[in-house]
Amino acid sequence: MEAGLLPVISALSSLSSSWTSPRRCQSYLFSKFRPVQVFSSSSSSSPPPASSTAFKVPKPRRNPIADWVTGNDVAARSLPIFTGGISLVVVLLNRTFSGIAPVADASSSQSRADILTLALAVTNLLTGLVWLSIQPKYISSVSPHGVKCRWIDSSLPESSVIELLWAWESLSAATCCRSFVVVHGGNCLLQIGVRAESSTENGGVLTVDVARLTQGSLYRTTVESGKQSYLANLSLYPGRTELPFLPSNTQAVILQPVGDKGIIVIGGDTIRGFTNLDQAWISSIAEKLDATLSKS
Repeated sequence: MEAGLLPVISALSSLSSSWTSPRRCQSYLFSKFRPVQVFSSSSSSSPPPASSTAFKVPKPRRNPIADWVTGNDVAARSLPIFTGGISLVVVLLNRTFSGIAPVADASSSQSRADILTLALAVTNLLTGLVWLSIQPKYISSVSPHGVKCRWIDSSLPESSVIELLWAWESLSAATCCRSFVVVHGGNCLLQIGVRAESSTENGGVLTVDVARLTQGSLYRTTVESGKQSYLANLSLYPGRTELPFLPSNTQAVILQPVGDKGIIVIGGDTIRGFTNLDQAWISSIAEKLDATLSKS
């Protein structure tokens, strides 16, 4: 009986020794195919290095032709003159050395081509002359003619004074504002910056005549409409005579209503110096000042 079982036991042992266990097979598979690690905000494992996952900000594209034209304005304007002159000389030399009669012949294709080329060359010459004659006008700031002042209504509470000075310092530092006047409730609360110098013998400075200002068309139009009025080039507006307290060479003025009880007069030293962003910012400042002054 035992002798008969020995061949069977030996066969089973050899089969079990050649068989790969499931654990070994699984470890082999995982060694070949490693799972991808997924990182989340709730995972305790550390994320991959920042250098491998950092987002690269795209750089703005530069146009070399536009950069060259910007840096060489006169040369770019003269290009049509050089092109037209060279074309004219080449056509004349070709006409001279080609053996064709100098008299234009309508039946000759060469003559017709030369006439068209001459017309284009002359057009380039005229275009270059026009480009050189048109020069852009660069607007620069001016120095206001007047006297620096700093007048604040003594009856204002400290909180209102701080708000008004903050508005002046912010606008004078970030914009072309050089004169700042606040009229509210029929009184001039603040006059700061540069104001006009009096023409009397005693000199001095011109203060704000609130009664005259409130009766003027500029004040009434601005307050009634409730919208900002921007005089980009003050010298073109007849209403500048209603603002005698500003320097005589004030270039631009913004009239900003403060609620329905007052107005802010801002004088600038540059024509069209206040941008759209500046105007929107001034409107927000006026709303803040209105809330502050209404409580005082």
